[in-house]
Amino acid sequence: MKMKNIMCGLLALISLTTISCTDEITDREAISIASTPVLLTPTNTFSQVLTKTNATNICTTFVWEDAIYNGTTTVVTYAIELAKAGTNFANPQTITTTTNRFKDVTVEELNSAILAAGLFPNIEHSLDIRIKSFVGTVGTGLPSYSNFYTISATPYPSWPSWGIIGGATITGWSSDTDMDYDLTTGLYSITMAFSAGEIKFRLEDSWSINFGDDGNNLSLDAGGANIPIPTAGTYTIICNFDSVAHGGIPAKTYTIQ
Repeated sequence: MKMKNIMCGLLALISLTTISCTDEITDREAISIASTPVLLTPTNTFSQVLTKTNATNICTTFVWEDAIYNGTTTVVTYAIELAKAGTNFANPQTITTTTNRFKDVTVEELNSAILAAGLFPNIEHSLDIRIKSFVGTVGTGLPSYSNFYTISATPYPSWPSWGIIGGATITGWSSDTDMDYDLTTGLYSITMAFSAGEIKFRLEDSWSINFGDDGNNLSLDAGGANIPIPTAGTYTIICNFDSVAHGGIPAKTYTIQ
């Protein structure tokens, strides 16, 4: 009899818990979008040439009016998005996120987003910007989008700057000639006129990291011997400074054609 009473009590407790949980879920009000965010600044007048020396400086401050969601109170997160102008945000890049209604954006953050959109450095680009709001922190909950403005900006290369220096170049041993970087292949190259002489490769216009070729066998050796250019002419030099092969060029090697 005592055991029967205990079992009845447990069943009653489970029933109450079930009802309580059900009531709690039922009482929650569904979340819906009441109004979208409104981007206030920056506007179409924004134009800037971005430079690596100012990477940590504040480039601009994004300000917007809050999105409003009806229903149960929840966290609203905002993402500042950027895309190539006129593409209807087909490939949006997120510059940064916040739960505030304003956000300082640094030169480096804007520059990284532009390059991530597949746009080339040292060229002025027209860019559409907008605010995306969503509930929670994942980025998929009831997204809504603000109006957009079109700004212009010129990004700088964010990859390491390698250059050629030496008596075979027009500037001799006094300064570098920067090489071009291919985003697709990960290789550096340059086509230019050389005189008979010698060259080396160095990073960021400094001798701290430089490559030569100790065996004159098209391998890149750290701090290695000067590379001879025996005959004057116009040559294309391709370098792979990475530790893995790229574009059919083995790691730490170069070609002269």
